[in-house]
Amino acid sequence: MLKEKLSLVPNKPGCYLMKNEDGTIIYVGKAKKLKNRLSSYFRGTHTGKTARLVSEIRDFEYVVVGSEKESLVLELNLIKKYDPKYNILLRDDKRYPYIELTNESVPRLTIVRNVNRKRKNQTRIFGPYPNVTAARNTVNLLNRIYPLRKCRTYQKKPCLYYHIGQCLGYCTNQVPNTQIKELEEEILRFLRGDASSVLNKIETDMYEASKNLNFERAKELKELRDYIQITLQKQKVEINDTTSRDVFGYYVDKGYLSMQVFFIRGGKILERHSAIFPLIDEVENEVIRYIATFYEKDILPPKEIMVPNLSGVEELSSYLEVPIFIPLRGVKKKLVDMACKNAEIALNEKFELIQRDEERTIGANEELKEILHLDKLDRIELFDNSNLFGSYNVSGMVVFKHGKPSKNDYRKFKISVDKNDDYGTMREAIYRRYFRVLKDHLERPDLIIVDGGTGQINVAREVLESLGMQIPVVGLKKDNHHATSKLLAFDPLIEIDIDKRSNLFYYLERMQDEVHNFTIHYHQQLRSKGALESVLDHVDGIGEKRKKQLLKKYHSTSKLKTVSVAELGEVLPQQVAQNLHDFLQEMDQEK
Repeated sequence: MLKEKLSLVPNKPGCYLMKNEDGTIIYVGKAKKLKNRLSSYFRGTHTGKTARLVSEIRDFEYVVVGSEKESLVLELNLIKKYDPKYNILLRDDKRYPYIELTNESVPRLTIVRNVNRKRKNQTRIFGPYPNVTAARNTVNLLNRIYPLRKCRTYQKKPCLYYHIGQCLGYCTNQVPNTQIKELEEEILRFLRGDASSVLNKIETDMYEASKNLNFERAKELKELRDYIQITLQKQKVEINDTTSRDVFGYYVDKGYLSMQVFFIRGGKILERHSAIFPLIDEVENEVIRYIATFYEKDILPPKEIMVPNLSGVEELSSYLEVPIFIPLRGVKKKLVDMACKNAEIALNEKFELIQRDEERTIGANEELKEILHLDKLDRIELFDNSNLFGSYNVSGMVVFKHGKPSKNDYRKFKISVDKNDDYGTMREAIYRRYFRVLKDHLERPDLIIVDGGTGQINVAREVLESLGMQIPVVGLKKDNHHATSKLLAFDPLIEIDIDKRSNLFYYLERMQDEVHNFTIHYHQQLRSKGALESVLDHVDGIGEKRKKQLLKKYHSTSKLKTVSVAELGEVLPQQVAQNLHDFLQEMDQEK
Protein backbone atom coordinates (compact mmCIF):
# COMPACT_ATOMS: atom_id res chain seq x y z
CA MET A 1 0.00 0.00 0.00
CA LEU A 2 2.82 2.41 0.87
CA LYS A 3 4.54 1.71 -2.48
CA GLU A 4 1.33 2.46 -4.36
CA LYS A 5 0.88 5.67 -2.39
CA LEU A 6 4.50 6.67 -3.03
CA SER A 7 4.00 6.35 -6.77
CA LEU A 8 1.39 9.12 -6.60
CA VAL A 9 3.54 11.63 -4.68
CA PRO A 10 4.72 14.58 -6.85
CA ASN A 11 8.29 15.86 -6.86
CA LYS A 12 7.31 19.28 -5.58
CA PRO A 13 8.13 21.18 -2.35
CA GLY A 14 5.98 20.40 0.65
CA CYS A 15 5.61 18.77 4.05
CA TYR A 16 5.03 15.14 5.00
CA LEU A 17 3.53 13.57 8.14
CA MET A 18 4.53 10.05 9.20
CA LYS A 19 1.96 7.96 11.15
CA ASN A 20 2.19 4.83 13.29
CA GLU A 21 -0.28 1.93 13.46
CA ASP A 22 -2.65 3.97 15.67
CA GLY A 23 -2.79 6.78 13.13
CA THR A 24 -0.77 9.02 15.46
CA ILE A 25 1.60 11.46 13.74
CA ILE A 26 5.11 10.56 14.89
CA TYR A 27 7.21 12.79 12.63
CA VAL A 28 6.82 15.92 10.50
CA GLY A 29 9.37 16.92 7.87
CA LYS A 30 9.73 19.06 4.75
CA ALA A 31 11.38 18.51 1.40
CA LYS A 32 12.20 20.34 -1.83
CA LYS A 33 11.13 17.20 -3.70
CA LEU A 34 8.55 15.23 -1.73
CA LYS A 35 8.70 12.02 -3.77
CA ASN A 36 12.48 11.68 -3.52
CA ARG A 37 12.51 12.39 0.21
CA LEU A 38 9.63 10.05 1.10
CA SER A 39 11.07 7.25 -1.05
CA SER A 40 14.39 7.50 0.81
CA TYR A 41 12.72 6.31 4.03
CA PHE A 42 11.63 3.03 2.40
CA ARG A 43 14.77 2.01 0.55
CA GLY A 44 18.25 1.03 1.73
CA THR A 45 19.25 0.54 5.35
CA HIS A 46 18.98 3.03 8.19
CA THR A 47 20.66 3.34 11.57
CA GLY A 48 19.92 4.90 14.95
CA LYS A 49 16.78 6.97 15.41
CA THR A 50 15.97 6.93 11.67
CA ALA A 51 15.79 3.13 11.74
CA ARG A 52 13.46 3.25 14.75
CA LEU A 53 11.27 5.86 13.06
CA VAL A 54 11.04 3.80 9.85
CA SER A 55 10.12 0.66 11.82
CA GLU A 56 7.06 2.47 13.23
CA ILE A 57 5.79 4.06 10.00
CA ARG A 58 2.52 2.55 8.78
CA ASP A 59 1.16 5.44 6.74
CA PHE A 60 1.95 8.99 5.66
CA GLU A 61 0.29 12.17 4.43
CA TYR A 62 1.77 15.06 2.50
CA VAL A 63 0.93 18.67 1.68
CA VAL A 64 2.23 20.33 -1.49
CA VAL A 65 3.10 24.02 -1.19
CA GLY A 66 4.18 26.74 -3.58
CA SER A 67 7.64 27.57 -2.21
CA GLU A 68 10.37 26.46 0.20
CA LYS A 69 9.46 29.28 2.60
CA GLU A 70 5.87 28.05 2.72
CA SER A 71 7.09 24.51 3.46
CA LEU A 72 9.28 25.79 6.32
CA VAL A 73 6.39 27.75 7.87
CA LEU A 74 3.96 24.86 7.42
CA GLU A 75 6.44 22.35 8.90
CA LEU A 76 6.94 24.44 12.03
CA ASN A 77 3.18 24.95 12.45
CA LEU A 78 2.48 21.23 12.03
CA ILE A 79 5.13 20.37 14.63
CA LYS A 80 3.52 22.80 17.09
CA LYS A 81 0.07 21.37 16.37
CA TYR A 82 0.84 17.64 16.60
CA ASP A 83 3.94 17.57 18.86
CA PRO A 84 5.24 14.43 17.10
CA LYS A 85 7.28 11.88 19.01
CA TYR A 86 10.41 12.02 16.86
CA ASN A 87 10.38 15.81 16.53
CA ILE A 88 10.30 16.07 20.33
CA LEU A 89 13.67 14.29 20.39
CA LEU A 90 15.11 17.32 18.58
CA ARG A 91 13.59 19.90 20.91
CA ASP A 92 15.98 22.21 22.74
CA ASP A 93 14.49 23.52 25.99
CA LYS A 94 16.82 26.38 26.79
CA ARG A 95 16.26 29.48 28.88
CA TYR A 96 18.56 32.40 29.45
CA PRO A 97 18.28 35.41 31.73
CA TYR A 98 18.30 38.94 30.30
CA ILE A 99 18.87 42.31 31.97
CA GLU A 100 16.22 44.97 31.45
CA LEU A 101 16.46 48.66 32.24
CA THR A 102 12.78 49.35 32.87
CA ASN A 103 11.06 52.05 30.87
CA GLU A 104 9.73 53.97 33.90
CA SER A 105 10.12 57.59 34.93
CA VAL A 106 12.66 56.34 37.49
CA PRO A 107 14.06 53.13 35.94
CA ARG A 108 15.23 49.95 37.70
CA LEU A 109 17.56 47.18 36.60
CA THR A 110 15.78 43.81 36.63
CA ILE A 111 16.52 40.25 35.52
CA VAL A 112 13.90 38.82 33.14
CA ARG A 113 13.48 35.37 31.57
CA ASN A 114 10.10 35.47 29.85
CA VAL A 115 10.96 37.32 26.65
CA ASN A 116 9.97 36.63 23.06
CA ARG A 117 10.77 37.90 19.60
CA LYS A 118 7.53 39.95 19.40
CA ARG A 119 8.24 41.91 22.58
CA LYS A 120 8.31 45.69 22.37
CA ASN A 121 11.05 47.93 23.86
CA GLN A 122 13.76 45.38 23.04
CA THR A 123 16.30 48.22 22.98
CA ARG A 124 16.30 48.19 26.80
CA ILE A 125 16.75 44.40 27.15
CA PHE A 126 20.29 42.98 27.08
CA GLY A 127 21.65 39.47 26.94
CA PRO A 128 21.37 36.56 26.91
CA TYR A 129 23.69 36.07 29.87
CA PRO A 130 25.55 32.80 30.60
CA ASN A 131 23.47 32.15 33.70
CA VAL A 132 21.45 33.99 36.30
CA THR A 133 24.56 34.47 38.49
CA ALA A 134 26.34 36.37 35.71
CA ALA A 135 23.26 38.53 35.18
CA ARG A 136 22.94 39.23 38.91
CA ASN A 137 26.64 40.12 39.18
CA THR A 138 26.23 42.66 36.38
CA VAL A 139 23.08 44.15 37.96
CA ASN A 140 24.77 44.33 41.39
CA LEU A 141 27.84 45.96 39.84
CA LEU A 142 25.77 48.69 38.17
CA ASN A 143 23.62 49.20 41.26
CA ARG A 144 26.78 49.79 43.33
CA ILE A 145 28.14 52.33 40.86
CA TYR A 146 24.91 54.13 39.96
CA PRO A 147 22.29 55.25 42.53
CA LEU A 148 19.29 53.67 40.80
CA ARG A 149 15.90 52.94 42.32
CA LYS A 150 15.98 49.48 43.96
CA CYS A 151 12.42 49.11 45.28
CA ARG A 152 9.41 47.99 43.21
CA THR A 153 7.03 50.42 44.93
CA TYR A 154 7.90 53.71 46.58
CA GLN A 155 8.33 53.60 50.35
CA LYS A 156 7.19 56.30 52.79
CA LYS A 157 10.75 57.05 53.82
CA PRO A 158 14.25 56.46 52.39
CA CYS A 159 15.54 52.90 52.82
CA LEU A 160 19.02 51.54 53.60
CA TYR A 161 20.22 51.97 49.98
CA TYR A 162 19.72 55.74 50.32
CA HIS A 163 21.79 55.89 53.51
CA ILE A 164 24.70 53.94 51.96
CA GLY A 165 24.69 56.11 48.83
CA GLN A 166 23.24 53.54 46.38
CA CYS A 167 19.91 55.34 45.83
CA LEU A 168 18.98 59.02 45.52
CA GLY A 169 15.84 58.59 47.64
CA TYR A 170 13.38 58.96 44.78
CA CYS A 171 10.51 58.17 47.17
CA THR A 172 10.94 61.46 49.09
CA ASN A 173 13.36 63.60 47.03
CA GLN A 174 12.72 65.43 43.78
CA VAL A 175 15.53 64.24 41.51
CA PRO A 176 15.95 66.26 38.26
CA ASN A 177 15.02 64.38 35.09
CA THR A 178 18.33 65.40 33.50
CA GLN A 179 20.22 63.58 36.27
CA ILE A 180 18.11 60.45 35.79
CA LYS A 181 18.60 60.56 32.00
CA GLU A 182 22.36 60.88 32.48
CA LEU A 183 22.38 57.74 34.67
CA GLU A 184 20.31 55.91 32.07
CA GLU A 185 22.61 56.81 29.18
CA GLU A 186 25.75 55.66 31.00
CA ILE A 187 24.13 52.35 32.03
CA LEU A 188 22.83 51.73 28.49
CA ARG A 189 26.29 52.40 27.04
CA PHE A 190 27.80 49.85 29.41
CA LEU A 191 25.18 47.20 28.61
CA ARG A 192 25.76 47.80 24.88
CA GLY A 193 29.45 47.04 25.31
CA ASP A 194 31.04 50.46 25.96
CA ALA A 195 32.52 50.29 29.47
CA SER A 196 34.53 53.54 29.22
CA SER A 197 32.03 55.64 31.25
CA VAL A 198 31.87 53.07 34.03
CA LEU A 199 35.64 52.66 34.17
CA ASN A 200 36.15 56.46 34.21
CA LYS A 201 33.64 56.83 37.04
CA ILE A 202 35.30 54.06 39.06
CA GLU A 203 38.75 55.59 38.58
CA THR A 204 37.50 59.05 39.58
CA ASP A 205 35.91 57.65 42.75
CA MET A 206 39.02 55.55 43.44
CA TYR A 207 41.39 58.57 43.33
CA GLU A 208 38.93 60.64 45.36
CA ALA A 209 38.82 57.93 48.06
CA SER A 210 42.62 57.70 48.09
CA LYS A 211 42.91 61.50 48.34
CA ASN A 212 40.62 61.41 51.39
CA LEU A 213 42.80 58.64 52.93
CA ASN A 214 39.93 56.12 52.56
CA PHE A 215 42.34 53.42 51.37
CA GLU A 216 39.98 50.52 52.04
CA ARG A 217 37.37 52.04 49.70
CA ALA A 218 40.08 52.86 47.13
CA LYS A 219 41.29 49.23 47.16
CA GLU A 220 37.74 47.95 46.71
CA LEU A 221 37.23 50.24 43.69
CA LYS A 222 40.57 49.20 42.17
CA GLU A 223 39.57 45.51 42.42
CA LEU A 224 36.24 46.35 40.81
CA ARG A 225 37.99 48.16 37.91
CA ASP A 226 40.44 45.28 37.41
CA TYR A 227 37.57 42.76 37.41
CA ILE A 228 35.76 44.66 34.63
CA GLN A 229 38.91 45.07 32.54
CA ILE A 230 39.87 41.38 32.79
CA THR A 231 36.33 40.29 31.96
CA LEU A 232 36.18 42.54 28.88
CA GLN A 233 39.64 41.44 27.74
CA LYS A 234 38.72 37.74 27.95
CA GLN A 235 35.53 38.18 25.95
CA LYS A 236 36.80 40.52 23.22
CA VAL A 237 36.66 39.29 19.62
CA GLU A 238 38.23 40.90 16.57
CA ILE A 239 35.10 42.66 15.29
CA ASN A 240 35.26 46.44 15.10
CA ASP A 241 31.54 47.15 15.50
CA THR A 242 29.08 46.48 18.30
CA THR A 243 26.29 44.90 16.20
CA SER A 244 24.56 42.09 18.07
CA ARG A 245 25.15 38.78 16.25
CA ASP A 246 24.48 35.10 16.73
CA VAL A 247 26.96 32.73 15.08
CA PHE A 248 25.80 29.16 14.36
CA GLY A 249 28.05 26.19 13.67
CA TYR A 250 27.37 22.45 13.41
CA TYR A 251 29.08 19.07 13.17
CA VAL A 252 27.71 15.63 12.26
CA ASP A 253 29.10 12.24 13.31
CA LYS A 254 27.96 8.82 14.60
CA GLY A 255 24.32 9.60 13.78
CA TYR A 256 24.20 12.81 15.84
CA LEU A 257 23.99 16.51 15.03
CA SER A 258 25.95 18.86 17.29
CA MET A 259 24.95 22.56 17.24
CA GLN A 260 26.96 25.46 18.66
CA VAL A 261 25.80 29.09 18.99
CA PHE A 262 27.92 32.12 19.94
CA PHE A 263 26.05 35.16 21.25
CA ILE A 264 28.15 38.21 20.29
CA ARG A 265 27.03 41.44 21.95
CA GLY A 266 28.97 44.70 21.98
CA GLY A 267 31.93 43.05 20.21
CA LYS A 268 32.18 40.35 22.92
CA ILE A 269 31.23 36.68 23.02
CA LEU A 270 28.74 37.01 25.84
CA GLU A 271 27.76 33.34 25.95
CA ARG A 272 27.72 30.17 23.92
CA HIS A 273 25.06 27.49 23.71
CA SER A 274 25.45 23.87 22.61
CA ALA A 275 22.97 21.11 21.85
CA ILE A 276 23.32 17.55 20.53
CA PHE A 277 20.49 15.63 18.84
CA PRO A 278 20.00 12.31 17.06
CA LEU A 279 20.03 12.87 13.31
CA ILE A 280 16.76 11.79 11.64
CA ASP A 281 16.28 14.05 8.61
CA GLU A 282 18.78 15.42 6.08
CA VAL A 283 21.47 17.49 7.78
CA GLU A 284 20.57 20.84 6.20
CA ASN A 285 16.89 20.38 7.04
CA GLU A 286 17.73 19.65 10.67
CA VAL A 287 20.03 22.68 10.95
CA ILE A 288 17.51 25.05 9.35
CA ARG A 289 14.71 23.71 11.57
CA TYR A 290 16.87 24.11 14.68
CA ILE A 291 17.70 27.74 13.91
CA ALA A 292 14.07 28.52 13.00
CA THR A 293 12.79 27.21 16.34
CA PHE A 294 15.69 28.61 18.38
CA TYR A 295 14.05 32.03 18.77
CA GLU A 296 10.48 30.89 19.36
CA LYS A 297 10.65 31.09 23.14
CA ASP A 298 12.66 33.24 25.53
CA ILE A 299 15.52 34.03 23.13
CA LEU A 300 15.55 37.46 21.46
CA PRO A 301 16.91 37.53 17.90
CA PRO A 302 20.01 39.67 17.24
CA LYS A 303 20.50 42.25 14.50
CA GLU A 304 22.08 39.61 12.27
CA ILE A 305 22.84 35.87 12.16
CA MET A 306 25.88 34.14 10.65
CA VAL A 307 25.79 30.50 9.52
CA PRO A 308 27.94 28.02 7.55
CA ASN A 309 27.20 27.41 3.87
CA LEU A 310 23.59 26.12 3.84
CA SER A 311 20.75 26.03 1.34
CA GLY A 312 17.44 27.48 2.49
CA VAL A 313 19.03 30.51 4.20
CA GLU A 314 16.88 33.04 2.30
CA GLU A 315 13.65 31.35 3.41
CA LEU A 316 14.94 31.16 6.99
CA SER A 317 15.89 34.85 6.97
CA SER A 318 12.44 35.79 5.69
CA TYR A 319 10.77 33.63 8.35
CA LEU A 320 12.81 35.07 11.24
CA GLU A 321 12.78 38.60 9.80
CA VAL A 322 16.52 38.84 10.56
CA PRO A 323 19.36 39.18 8.00
CA ILE A 324 21.34 35.92 7.73
CA PHE A 325 24.84 35.86 6.21
CA ILE A 326 27.19 33.10 5.06
CA PRO A 327 30.65 34.68 5.51
CA LEU A 328 33.24 33.40 3.02
CA ARG A 329 36.43 35.05 4.35
CA GLY A 330 37.89 37.21 7.09
CA VAL A 331 37.12 37.46 10.80
CA LYS A 332 33.44 36.52 10.43
CA LYS A 333 34.34 33.33 8.55
CA LYS A 334 36.78 32.48 11.35
CA LEU A 335 33.97 32.90 13.89
CA VAL A 336 31.71 30.49 11.98
CA ASP A 337 34.59 28.00 11.68
CA MET A 338 35.25 28.35 15.40
CA ALA A 339 31.56 27.61 16.14
CA CYS A 340 31.77 24.47 13.95
CA LYS A 341 34.99 23.37 15.67
CA ASN A 342 33.39 23.82 19.08
CA ALA A 343 30.41 21.75 17.89
CA GLU A 344 32.83 18.96 16.92
CA ILE A 345 34.64 19.13 20.27
CA ALA A 346 31.33 19.05 22.19
CA LEU A 347 30.13 15.96 20.32
CA ASN A 348 33.41 14.10 20.80
CA GLU A 349 33.47 14.96 24.52
CA LYS A 350 29.84 14.09 25.22
CA PHE A 351 29.22 11.17 22.87
CA GLU A 352 29.92 8.49 25.48
CA LEU A 353 27.66 10.24 28.02
CA ILE A 354 24.89 10.58 25.44
CA GLN A 355 25.06 6.88 24.60
CA ARG A 356 24.97 5.95 28.29
CA ASP A 357 21.99 8.24 28.89
CA GLU A 358 20.13 6.67 25.96
CA GLU A 359 20.78 3.19 27.33
CA ARG A 360 19.41 4.28 30.72
CA THR A 361 16.29 5.94 29.31
CA ILE A 362 15.21 4.87 25.83
CA GLY A 363 17.02 1.52 26.10
CA ALA A 364 15.44 0.76 29.48
CA ASN A 365 12.06 1.88 28.16
CA GLU A 366 12.42 -0.58 25.25
CA GLU A 367 13.38 -3.36 27.69
CA LEU A 368 10.27 -2.68 29.79
CA LYS A 369 8.15 -2.74 26.62
CA GLU A 370 9.54 -6.18 25.71
CA ILE A 371 9.05 -7.62 29.21
CA LEU A 372 5.41 -6.51 29.30
CA HIS A 373 4.76 -7.60 25.66
CA LEU A 374 3.53 -4.13 24.66
CA ASP A 375 3.29 -2.96 21.05
CA LYS A 376 4.46 0.52 22.01
CA LEU A 377 5.51 2.37 25.15
CA ASP A 378 5.74 6.07 24.44
CA ARG A 379 3.87 7.40 27.48
CA ILE A 380 3.82 6.09 31.07
CA GLU A 381 1.68 7.60 33.86
CA LEU A 382 2.61 6.84 37.49
CA PHE A 383 0.56 7.41 40.65
CA ASP A 384 1.42 7.69 44.34
CA ASN A 385 -0.59 8.61 47.46
CA SER A 386 0.30 10.51 50.61
CA ASN A 387 -1.52 11.41 53.84
CA LEU A 388 -0.87 12.10 57.49
CA PHE A 389 -3.03 9.79 59.63
CA GLY A 390 -5.70 10.21 56.95
CA SER A 391 -5.38 14.02 56.89
CA TYR A 392 -4.24 16.12 53.91
CA ASN A 393 -4.99 13.14 51.67
CA VAL A 394 -3.48 13.60 48.20
CA SER A 395 -2.41 11.69 45.12
CA GLY A 396 0.14 12.69 42.51
CA MET A 397 0.67 11.67 38.90
CA VAL A 398 3.89 12.05 36.92
CA VAL A 399 4.39 11.31 33.23
CA PHE A 400 7.38 9.85 31.40
CA LYS A 401 7.42 10.27 27.62
CA HIS A 402 9.97 8.41 25.52
CA GLY A 403 11.95 7.52 28.63
CA LYS A 404 12.12 11.02 30.14
CA PRO A 405 9.92 13.03 32.55
CA SER A 406 7.36 15.35 30.96
CA LYS A 407 6.82 17.83 33.79
CA ASN A 408 4.14 19.86 32.00
CA ASP A 409 1.92 16.78 32.15
CA TYR A 410 2.22 16.22 35.92
CA ARG A 411 -1.05 16.40 37.87
CA LYS A 412 -2.08 16.78 41.54
CA PHE A 413 -5.24 15.38 43.12
CA LYS A 414 -6.60 16.66 46.42
CA ILE A 415 -8.68 13.73 47.62
CA SER A 416 -12.21 14.59 48.73
CA VAL A 417 -12.26 12.33 51.83
CA ASP A 418 -9.75 12.73 54.68
CA LYS A 419 -9.41 9.07 55.51
CA ASN A 420 -6.46 6.71 55.80
CA ASP A 421 -7.58 4.55 52.88
CA ASP A 422 -4.98 3.95 50.14
CA TYR A 423 -7.41 1.97 48.02
CA GLY A 424 -10.07 4.69 48.22
CA THR A 425 -7.48 7.34 47.38
CA MET A 426 -6.25 5.36 44.38
CA ARG A 427 -9.82 4.75 43.21
CA GLU A 428 -10.66 8.47 43.27
CA ALA A 429 -7.41 9.58 41.60
CA ILE A 430 -7.65 7.01 38.79
CA TYR A 431 -11.32 7.76 38.15
CA ARG A 432 -10.83 11.54 38.08
CA ARG A 433 -7.80 11.26 35.77
CA TYR A 434 -9.24 8.89 33.17
CA PHE A 435 -12.77 10.27 33.20
CA ARG A 436 -11.09 13.56 32.22
CA VAL A 437 -9.03 11.77 29.55
CA LEU A 438 -12.24 10.37 28.05
CA LYS A 439 -14.23 13.59 28.38
CA ASP A 440 -11.57 15.91 26.91
CA HIS A 441 -10.07 13.38 24.44
CA LEU A 442 -6.63 13.66 26.03
CA GLU A 443 -3.65 11.50 25.09
CA ARG A 444 -3.90 8.06 26.68
CA PRO A 445 -0.91 6.40 28.31
CA ASP A 446 0.46 3.11 27.04
CA LEU A 447 1.07 1.97 30.63
CA ILE A 448 -0.04 2.93 34.15
CA ILE A 449 2.27 2.25 37.10
CA VAL A 450 0.96 2.43 40.69
CA ASP A 451 3.38 2.68 43.57
CA GLY A 452 1.83 -0.21 45.46
CA GLY A 453 0.91 -3.88 45.48
CA THR A 454 -1.90 -6.16 44.39
CA GLY A 455 -4.71 -4.20 46.06
CA GLN A 456 -3.91 -0.90 44.37
CA ILE A 457 -3.40 -2.59 40.98
CA ASN A 458 -6.80 -4.28 41.22
CA VAL A 459 -8.51 -1.03 42.24
CA ALA A 460 -6.99 0.80 39.26
CA ARG A 461 -7.99 -1.97 36.87
CA GLU A 462 -11.57 -1.99 38.21
CA VAL A 463 -11.94 1.75 37.64
CA LEU A 464 -10.52 1.55 34.11
CA GLU A 465 -12.85 -1.35 33.29
CA SER A 466 -15.84 0.66 34.53
CA LEU A 467 -14.79 3.47 32.14
CA GLY A 468 -14.40 1.01 29.26
CA MET A 469 -10.65 1.68 28.93
CA GLN A 470 -8.07 -1.02 28.19
CA ILE A 471 -4.78 0.31 29.58
CA PRO A 472 -2.21 -2.06 31.17
CA VAL A 473 -1.65 -1.47 34.91
CA VAL A 474 1.43 -2.70 36.78
CA GLY A 475 2.79 -2.15 40.27
CA LEU A 476 6.19 -1.77 41.90
CA LYS A 477 6.88 -3.99 44.90
CA LYS A 478 9.44 -2.89 47.49
CA ASP A 479 11.72 -5.01 49.67
CA ASN A 480 12.36 -4.66 53.41
CA HIS A 481 14.73 -1.75 52.73
CA HIS A 482 11.98 0.19 50.90
CA ALA A 483 13.78 -0.26 47.56
CA THR A 484 12.16 -1.38 44.30
CA SER A 485 12.62 -5.14 44.00
CA LYS A 486 9.90 -6.62 41.77
CA LEU A 487 7.49 -5.65 39.02
CA LEU A 488 3.89 -6.87 39.42
CA ALA A 489 2.24 -7.39 36.04
CA PHE A 490 -0.14 -9.39 33.85
CA ASP A 491 -3.46 -11.02 34.74
CA PRO A 492 -3.32 -13.04 36.91
CA LEU A 493 -0.54 -11.04 38.57
CA ILE A 494 2.95 -12.43 38.61
CA GLU A 495 6.15 -11.08 40.19
CA ILE A 496 8.97 -10.21 37.79
CA ASP A 497 12.44 -9.99 39.31
CA ILE A 498 14.56 -6.98 38.33
CA ASP A 499 18.35 -7.08 38.31
CA LYS A 500 19.45 -4.25 40.60
CA ARG A 501 22.48 -3.64 38.39
CA SER A 502 20.39 -3.21 35.23
CA ASN A 503 19.35 -0.02 33.44
CA LEU A 504 15.73 -1.13 33.85
CA PHE A 505 16.09 -1.10 37.64
CA TYR A 506 17.61 2.39 37.50
CA TYR A 507 14.77 3.52 35.21
CA LEU A 508 11.97 2.16 37.44
CA GLU A 509 13.62 3.51 40.58
CA ARG A 510 13.97 6.93 38.99
CA MET A 511 10.28 6.95 38.05
CA GLN A 512 9.30 5.77 41.54
CA ASP A 513 11.41 8.50 43.19
CA GLU A 514 9.95 11.12 40.86
CA VAL A 515 6.30 10.34 41.62
CA HIS A 516 7.02 9.94 45.35
CA ASN A 517 8.85 13.27 45.65
CA PHE A 518 6.23 15.08 43.56
CA THR A 519 3.38 13.74 45.71
CA ILE A 520 5.14 14.37 49.03
CA HIS A 521 5.93 17.94 47.97
CA TYR A 522 2.26 18.58 47.19
CA HIS A 523 1.25 16.98 50.48
CA GLN A 524 3.68 19.22 52.39
CA GLN A 525 2.37 22.29 50.54
CA LEU A 526 -1.19 21.53 51.66
CA ARG A 527 -0.06 20.66 55.16
CA SER A 528 1.93 23.89 55.45
CA LYS A 529 -1.10 25.86 54.35
CA GLY A 530 -3.21 23.96 56.86
CA ALA A 531 -0.69 24.69 59.61
CA LEU A 532 -1.57 28.34 59.33
CA GLU A 533 -5.09 27.44 60.36
CA SER A 534 -3.72 24.92 62.87
CA VAL A 535 -2.67 21.31 62.51
CA LEU A 536 -4.57 20.71 65.73
CA ASP A 537 -7.79 20.63 63.71
CA HIS A 538 -6.67 17.30 62.27
CA VAL A 539 -6.04 15.42 65.54
CA ASP A 540 -8.85 13.25 66.89
CA GLY A 541 -10.08 14.39 70.29
CA ILE A 542 -9.03 18.05 70.01
CA GLY A 543 -11.88 20.51 69.65
CA GLU A 544 -11.95 24.30 69.80
CA LYS A 545 -11.65 24.45 73.59
CA ARG A 546 -8.62 22.15 73.85
CA LYS A 547 -6.99 23.81 70.82
CA LYS A 548 -7.22 27.22 72.53
CA GLN A 549 -5.75 25.77 75.74
CA LEU A 550 -2.78 24.29 73.87
CA LEU A 551 -2.10 27.44 71.85
CA LYS A 552 -2.34 29.61 74.96
CA LYS A 553 0.20 27.45 76.80
CA TYR A 554 2.63 26.62 73.94
CA HIS A 555 1.93 29.45 71.43
CA SER A 556 3.07 27.48 68.36
CA THR A 557 3.22 23.97 66.92
CA SER A 558 7.04 24.19 66.86
CA LYS A 559 7.03 24.32 70.68
CA LEU A 560 4.44 21.56 70.84
CA LYS A 561 6.83 19.25 68.95
CA THR A 562 9.34 19.42 71.83
CA VAL A 563 6.79 18.45 74.50
CA SER A 564 6.57 14.90 75.86
CA VAL A 565 3.39 12.82 76.00
CA ALA A 566 3.41 13.09 79.80
CA GLU A 567 3.46 16.89 79.70
CA LEU A 568 0.72 16.97 77.06
CA GLY A 569 -1.27 14.72 79.41
CA GLU A 570 -1.56 17.65 81.84
CA VAL A 571 -3.87 19.36 79.32
CA LEU A 572 -5.29 16.41 77.36
CA PRO A 573 -6.59 12.92 78.05
CA GLN A 574 -3.80 10.33 77.73
CA GLN A 575 -4.97 8.84 74.40
CA VAL A 576 -5.50 12.28 72.83
CA ALA A 577 -2.05 13.37 74.06
CA GLN A 578 -0.56 10.28 72.42
CA ASN A 579 -2.45 11.01 69.16
CA LEU A 580 -1.12 14.57 69.09
CA HIS A 581 2.44 13.49 69.86
CA ASP A 582 2.37 10.83 67.10
CA PHE A 583 0.87 13.31 64.63
CA LEU A 584 3.61 15.89 65.25
CA GLN A 585 6.38 13.27 65.08
CA GLU A 586 5.03 12.02 61.77
CA MET A 587 5.09 15.57 60.40
CA ASP A 588 8.79 15.88 61.25
CA GLN A 589 9.67 12.53 59.67
CA GLU A 590 8.14 13.53 56.33
CA LYS A 591 10.15 16.70 55.97
